[in-house]
Amino acid sequence: MVNRLSDNTDEPPVFAKRLKEVRLLAGLSQERLGVLARIDEFSASARINQYERGKHNPDFQTAERLAEVLNIPTPYFYARDDLLAEMILRFGGLSRVKQAEAISRLAGDKKED
Repeated sequence: MVNRLSDNTDEPPVFAKRLKEVRLLAGLSQERLGVLARIDEFSASARINQYERGKHNPDFQTAERLAEVLNIPTPYFYARDDLLAEMILRFGGLSRVKQAEAISRLAGDKKED
């Protein structure tokens, strides 16, 4: 079952949750991810750990570098809705031609609603 919107305060913030999920899927340590995202190597692990625990949030430029290293669209980190987050990942993985086709199909579906 997809958790559409989580208002549970016991859960980590959405950025923290998404960052940890994709980092683990990529098989990267916190330190390696930080270094690849051009965070100082002596603080890379600690900073990624703080991001994943929700203690601190990176600025948008750092989030973009993390997304680039992880090969995902930056908006994925901020999507509170799990279904939307999955769509962002799938859409971001498509070629530009396939993205245009998907948009066209979605626009066509809208007319039927």
